[in-house]
Order: sequence, then structure tokens, then C-alpha cells
Amino acid sequence: MISIDDTALRLIDAALAEDRGSGDWTTRWIVPARTRGHARIVAKEDGVIAGIGVASAVFLRLDPRVELNALKSDGEQVIAGEVVCTIDGPARGILTGERTALNFLQRLSGIASVTRRYVDAVAGTTTRILDTRKTTPGWRSLEKAAVREGGGDNHRFGLFDMVLIKENHAAIAGSVEEAIRRVREANTRNLRIEVEIHDLSELRVAIEAHVDRVLLDNMSTEKIREAVRTVRAASDRIEIEASGNMTLERVREVAEAGVDFISVGALTHSARSLDLSLLTL
Repeated sequence: MISIDDTALRLIDAALAEDRGSGDWTTRWIVPARTRGHARIVAKEDGVIAGIGVASAVFLRLDPRVELNALKSDGEQVIAGEVVCTIDGPARGILTGERTALNFLQRLSGIASVTRRYVDAVAGTTTRILDTRKTTPGWRSLEKAAVREGGGDNHRFGLFDMVLIKENHAAIAGSVEEAIRRVREANTRNLRIEVEIHDLSELRVAIEAHVDRVLLDNMSTEKIREAVRTVRAASDRIEIEASGNMTLERVREVAEAGVDFISVGALTHSARSLDLSLLTL
């Protein structure tokens, strides 16, 4: 289950403040304060659930007497028509929190669902599906957790926990070789080093520099195969990642080319929210 840390609570509080503003007057003027409510969240399409704990936290921030009973766990498949959870407690808390809870649950479940499709597409290979930093600002920890619930793995969390030398770094340094040299000289943190590769000449430089991982960016599948053969012949330690135009239709053939990882920005930047609905009983 996705954990609820201080970052998640700040997001929840900000979302509730955005939605409630000066007050949920519709609910206050219609629903008496002592009215109890009963509701359920239902899946309107097939997918993978993620964010049950976040949805529960939304209601608890409004009223600690609201209880969410999960019938599906994070990472679990759901089919259209199935009940994801039931909710009981003061009706005002349920109605006021409905949209915010669904926004979190639908978004995170959408990410988990598309991730599962990519993971299933490479099943039987040794390739792992990775996310990227192409996340919603402020939501990164939640979105990366949703990727894990979908069966994927996380790339670096941010700029601080791994070195990734990209083409703009190399251009400013003058070359890939010079960029690697500068990192080696300054890397007192012993961060792992990955280098973005666009052709075999850059690949040879990265291999000779004994980097930890190479990122084959926007290469054809045939070029990826050639790059994999080159790396494997030189080293059994260097990891190989492929990225760029990694569609569901293509990831299988790229995985079969022998890469260790395929990173897919679409897991987070293009995931469509899973269609869920909250219905009162």
C-alpha cells in the first residue's frame, strides 16, 4: 500500500483547501450535521488499484469518524463493476471529500494500470520497466509509488541520487568523455553514473570509462541490438537501459534485444485516470 507521509498529507490538505475554499455550502445546507452516510467506490473499467490509503486519508482529514473499508488492495486488479471500498461515517465528511479522494485514487490507479500493461508486455524477459522524472510537480513520491504498485521499478527519484549525463551536459562540457571526467573528479558522494548514448562512438567512450549504466536514447531496435552486443562483449557489469518512443507495441521487441531496463515517461506523464465512481447507499 502507498504510504502516507508528510508530503502526501500536505498534498491532501492543499487539495482539500483548493476544493472547499470557504466551505462546502451545498452539503452544509442540505445535509444535517448528525446524518450518517454509507457509500462505495465502484470501478467503471478494468485496471489496477493504487492509492486506497490516500483516499482514506482524505476523508480522515475532514472527519476522523469516517471509515474506509478496502475490498481491493493497492496493486490488485479490478474489473468493471467491482466494489473497490466502502465508506461509512458522517455524511458531510463523505460528500465533501468525495471528489478529492477520487482525484487521488483515479490518478494513482491510472498510473498503476498503464504500468501493469507495460510490465505484462515484457513478461518472460529479464527486462524491467522503469519510470522517469516526468511526473506531476509535487506528486513524485505518490506517482512513483503507484508505478511500483503496477509492477514497475523506479529510476532515480531526483537529480540528487544518481548522475545521469545527458546530451546537454556533454554539449556544455565539450564531449561525453569530458563530462564523465568531470563527474569522476567531483563525485565524492560515490553516486552511480549513467550516460545517455546516441551512437556507437559515445557508447565506446562510456564503456572505456567503466560507467555503471548506459542509456540508449531514441535508437532503432536494430541499433539497440548492436549496442547490447557491444556492451556485453566488453563488460558484464555495465547495465543497459533503453528509452525514447517506448510504446506498448514496441517494448517487447526492445526487451528481447537484451536490455536490462526500459524507461517509459508515459507511465506518469500520459497516464489516463482510471474511471471510478463514488455512490451513496
